[in-house]
Amino acid sequence: MIIWQVYMNKYAKLIRAGKIGVMPTDTIYGLVGQALNKETVEQIYAVRKRNPSKPMIILINSIKDLALFGVDTDEKLKNILSQLWPGKISIILPITNDSYLEKLNYLHRGTKTLAFRLPDDETIIDLLVQTGPLVAPSANLEGMSPATTIDEAKKYFGDSVDFYVDEGKITSHSSRLIKIENSEIIELRK
Repeated sequence: MIIWQVYMNKYAKLIRAGKIGVMPTDTIYGLVGQALNKETVEQIYAVRKRNPSKPMIILINSIKDLALFGVDTDEKLKNILSQLWPGKISIILPITNDSYLEKLNYLHRGTKTLAFRLPDDETIIDLLVQTGPLVAPSANLEGMSPATTIDEAKKYFGDSVDFYVDEGKITSHSSRLIKIENSEIIELRK
């Protein structure tokens, strides 16, 4: 992620301005934008042609960020999360603070849950510190294979995104997806 480190401030500034882009995440190329910017999130749904009833994964830089989304973390949950994160595990958690349900409907899409990932990648964490949480669905159109190169991403999105960060071919896989209910871990995707 050498290019990242050189241009991180530039990309962080674009993201803070509400722009969207394709960049490597800790797993695969993602189509990213600020999670707490409703217009940005809606733009990503439109550009990606994503099913409007499906929430997107949100990248965070610490467990404390969960409070921004109305997810209360008691000690038991914090212990579970700290055993799983950081890493390539996306975790679906319920929005437990009712005052966030209406405000964040554009994110949870009526599910009253959100999926979060705390990456194990210093460069991504550094970016998240500058930008705040990011939605980061895979860089592809709904139903298509995730882009493994920027050229593939450009075929999907062309000029409809504001920037591309090319880190060569990425052959990693999507994150593991789990749900935590009543302190139980439920595997949804390996």
